[in-house]
Amino acid sequence: MSKTVLLNVRTFAAGVDLTGASNKIELSAEVEDKDSTNYASQGWTEVLGGLRSAELSGEGQWEAGDPSKVDDSSWAHLGTVIPWSVSANNGAAVGDLAYFMAALRSDYKLFEAVGEVAPWSGTAKSSWPLVRGQFAHPPGTARTATGTGTALNLGVVAAGKRLYAALHVLSVAGTTPSLTARVESAPDNTFAAPTTRATFTAATAAGGQVARTDGTAITDSWWRIAWTITGTTPSFLFVASLGIQ
Repeated sequence: MSKTVLLNVRTFAAGVDLTGASNKIELSAEVEDKDSTNYASQGWTEVLGGLRSAELSGEGQWEAGDPSKVDDSSWAHLGTVIPWSVSANNGAAVGDLAYFMAALRSDYKLFEAVGEVAPWSGTAKSSWPLVRGQFAHPPGTARTATGTGTALNLGVVAAGKRLYAALHVLSVAGTTPSLTARVESAPDNTFAAPTTRATFTAATAAGGQVARTDGTAITDSWWRIAWTITGTTPSFLFVASLGIQ
């Protein structure tokens, strides 16, 4: 991706698309520097990497009135760890760059002076790593039946690393609808005999979930989201992100 002007950053928090209510999103990742200077350091400070953390801060225009609005979502999730997925100035299509994490909604600020467009701002602090990956399912494609997503060549998972996944269920319709999403891997893009690596809890309402593998090595390099849908005339809009960290 070349140099870019930020015009289309997509932001998803739990089961809410914040894109139309945000005009500033910032992500940061940090590693504590721990002093390990000693008499053999030859007069130079030596440091070791300590605890890691990440943070998301955002702001935009305040809206309220239903669970898809920023105010309703912020109050519902204040003090709660939820998944966040942010696009890199793209439309969140399959294969587009995604940054995502599980993070605590730690603060929420709203309103301003008379005559101003009502604003909001807030911060989320990581409980899982900030993962650089790809979108595995787009936000605007409704799913009404069991299926599989597009294969992504994310690479193998080395020992001690994990495949991380975020799921944002944005809308649900139908009678007793249920969506059970899972992460599958395979050695090539045919997925002739896929292996399920993680399964999300069945979703019957808008919301978000995160999942990850257990840290053992995985030699498969191709990955995808798959899902099972049940119910009478069910329909789901959801976003999924995958990445190795």
